[in-house]
Amino acid sequence: MTAVTAGPPVAAKGLSAPRGLVLATLRVHRSALLFWLMLTAVGIGTLLWAAGPGTDAALAEYRALGCEEPNPVRACAYPGAASARYQTAVAIASGLLTLLPVLTAAWAGGALTGRELESGTAELAWTQSVSPARWLAARLAIPALLLMAGTLAITLFLRMLWSSSQNSVSRLQSGYEWHDSGVFEVNGPVATAHVLAALALGVLAGLLLRRALPALGVAALATVSLVYVLDELRPHLWPTTTMVTSVENTPDLPGFIVEGGALTATGARVPVPDCWGEPACSAESGITGLYAAYHPSSHFWPLQLMESGIALAVAALAVAAAFWLLRRRTGAAV
Repeated sequence: MTAVTAGPPVAAKGLSAPRGLVLATLRVHRSALLFWLMLTAVGIGTLLWAAGPGTDAALAEYRALGCEEPNPVRACAYPGAASARYQTAVAIASGLLTLLPVLTAAWAGGALTGRELESGTAELAWTQSVSPARWLAARLAIPALLLMAGTLAITLFLRMLWSSSQNSVSRLQSGYEWHDSGVFEVNGPVATAHVLAALALGVLAGLLLRRALPALGVAALATVSLVYVLDELRPHLWPTTTMVTSVENTPDLPGFIVEGGALTATGARVPVPDCWGEPACSAESGITGLYAAYHPSSHFWPLQLMESGIALAVAALAVAAAFWLLRRRTGAAV
């Protein structure tokens, strides 16, 4: 491919070159900007409602049913109108953060880079107003800042709602724990790290394929694969805590169970036999105790930081690959 030779950057009249590039990027992608601002406002607005009137109404409904007693009545498993509205508000914000990486990757691959390369507008900009490196830096930095601001804001509100002492109503209703994917991924820096990795993968896919529709599909598939792999790796990102109990004592573990089984007299770990629960099972099978490897709730932040670090490392590699690819295709223009 013939290298593109870019002339010196030309500053817009009355504006510095960096400011002009920022404004131009926002103007070209103003529809995406407005859509993101709307989603952020919806997410924050629903959480503000859930933290205030929504929680008050749900708690009043639960108290009327006796659900705050040690042994709540069966009706607590079936939320009323106020509780259902509360759950819907939280689900909207959580679902937004869950889907955001895929939406970001699809947009970054299809519209942010793929469409401009397919139509030739990127090459035109490189020869008339801005160098390829600055063009790519703007395509990465400006969306990253906007996505980080909105994602962190929604995450902080979700974290506030989940950590609130009043939020026992949500846990009693849904049965969700801190280690469930739908809770873990939206209550810490992992949400922002996933989005940044998705943005970088989308930009790389657009540069690599140079066509909007294929880049959109590849970027979305790569992001889904990344989130799936991280979800599978999550239990192994931090050393587990092991609890050993006697056959007669099998307490419930308040944590993220990774592995469990039985112990023999020699200390060997074996699966729990099929006869477990029968009176003579432990004697016949030689089982002397039970064990469980699990993550207690104190492992929430170590797991969050480890997964965020991996996602950010993927983002950094994708950004480096994007700049390398752009330099190879444009030669000395970068």
